[in-house]
Amino acid sequence: MGNIEWAYLLLAIEGRINRAKFWIGLTVLYFVPWLFVVVALLADNAILYWFAFVVGLLAIWPAIAVSVKRWHDRGKSGWWILIGLVPLIGGIWALIETGFLPGTPGTNDYGPDPLA
Repeated sequence: MGNIEWAYLLLAIEGRINRAKFWIGLTVLYFVPWLFVVVALLADNAILYWFAFVVGLLAIWPAIAVSVKRWHDRGKSGWWILIGLVPLIGGIWALIETGFLPGTPGTNDYGPDPLA
């Protein structure tokens, strides 16, 4: 898997990433805001609650960027991220496509194979 370029992983929407980087990125983006929520709850401090809220909002763009690059690896437009908005089946579809299915082998329209 090599070194992770965090700025690219979390901020750029062009290119491709493999499943491992996808899971690492989403895990970090899920647990960091929750860590701040737990700290705010333990401290019972209103300022920390707002800080946790802001951290959660700031995690939205990186989550989109990670998901778009994973859709690219599957050979699909980043707009496929919107499939997650379809009730019931959309989230499951997105999870299977981006989290479990392999990317297209070799170069595709979105760049070189991240595993090459």
